[in-house]
Amino acid sequence: MFKSLSFALIAFSVLTASINNPNVTLAGTCASKCGPRPIQFTPGQHIQVEVVNSTPNLIKIQKPSGTDAISLNPGQKLNLEQIEGTEPNTSLIFWSEKGLSLQAIVSKPNFGTLRLELRPTWRSPGDRSLYIMDDGRINVF
Repeated sequence: MFKSLSFALIAFSVLTASINNPNVTLAGTCASKCGPRPIQFTPGQHIQVEVVNSTPNLIKIQKPSGTDAISLNPGQKLNLEQIEGTEPNTSLIFWSEKGLSLQAIVSKPNFGTLRLELRPTWRSPGDRSLYIMDDGRINVF
């Protein structure tokens, strides 16, 4: 009898709490609300990087491992040479010639393409680099 009384009190408390506060969630999974999966490529895969300047300003892009900076005019799209996914932590750095903050939006339009769209932002300091990790993950800093 004591167990059934305890169970009844607990059930009554939960029911009362959910009636008084309908926003309370008792249990659930993220099966339908997890958000988008992170962008990732297969390690060792050749990746074509498409960079789009969606700002009204000149942007510079550079692969720090030995290339000169490339200028990208407003509205211009640039396809970079294939980047080898096995290089340890391949990266691109980018900046506005006027020193303005940038927001990097990454997407994967198809199996072997990584799209990097650069937009203006008020957030300071903004994004400045794209890293393609040797495990295939993509990070923006």
